Amino acid sequence: MHPLAELLRERPPQQLSATELRSRITLLEGATRACRAELESRTSRLDALPDEIQQVIFGQLCNALDPRTAVDYSSASKGLREPVQRVGEGASKSPLQQLKEENAAAAALGLKVGMQSCKALREAWEVRLSNEGLSATDLATLGKLIPVLPALKELVLIEQSDSAGPDGAQLVQGLGVGALPAVTQLWLGNVCVGDAGASALAAALDRGALPRLKLLFLRYTAIGDAGMVALAPALQRRPALELLVLAGNPFGDEGLAALVGSPPADAPPPQAEVLAKLWFLNLRDTQITDDGCAHLASRVRSGALPALKVVYLGDIPASVAAKDAVQEARHGLRVGV
Repeated sequence: MHPLAELLRERPPQQLSATELRSRITLLEGATRACRAELESRTSRLDALPDEIQQVIFGQLCNALDPRTAVDYSSASKGLREPVQRVGEGASKSPLQQLKEENAAAAALGLKVGMQSCKALREAWEVRLSNEGLSATDLATLGKLIPVLPALKELVLIEQSDSAGPDGAQLVQGLGVGALPAVTQLWLGNVCVGDAGASALAAALDRGALPRLKLLFLRYTAIGDAGMVALAPALQRRPALELLVLAGNPFGDEGLAALVGSPPADAPPPQAEVLAKLWFLNLRDTQITDDGCAHLASRVRSGALPALKVVYLGDIPASVAAKDAVQEARHGLRVGV
């Protein structure tokens, strides 16, 4: 057994003689010196790293909801502190100042969603912002926090306007590899995702983000045909997806065909189970015409979307007859307006 461990298992100090107490103090002092020497040795090795490497390490430790680890690292020695306090070439602030500002922004956003501390936000299973006057800065902050919200199950961001609101592209771009592993519901309403954001969301899904997604709500998010064509294959590869709301987006027949069409030949298996659990599809207030409805009806008759029970087709250019044809494509399928 290590002498220090053996020492700590001995009798309490009040039971020791003066000689035994002096011996214990000497041993503790020796152990303290050894630990300090080891720490200084490790710190010296870190100090010897180039500034760029030290800043990369600091960046990997940064967590706007819990900055203590990064701050402790930078405080270990002067040699580690100076690089993260230095404003780099082309930058407007030091890495440490950037972390402080991100922590303050995270705390402010937490208050906006009813969380009294960064710790509460970090451990939250639901983040809901409804009619809070979201700004692009709010969404950018939330995008940066996405990698450090492992407990989150529901993310709800809905504004009141019936048109695409603040720019949500930066939020979507925050979805890195395996991001939001516990989220089953993602709601974005009147947030401007756009075609670029839809492409970014598709890329994130293909990198493993949102692996448990069951409900995707993209209402009035300014996604056109190009965005849907990019997003559709990634959605087809989401086997757990059950509810999909795309109302109020300007895509039309091309986007719908990409969503409900056969998967590409190079799509990963199982191709036969594309959107196999999808039972609810809302396409209200899109630009789908009779041709799009005919294609949807044909796919349903062929056995595609086997779980589909409800489709909303209100306020689209398609005729009543075309919508009726969709409902008649499968017994029990309900087409709402």
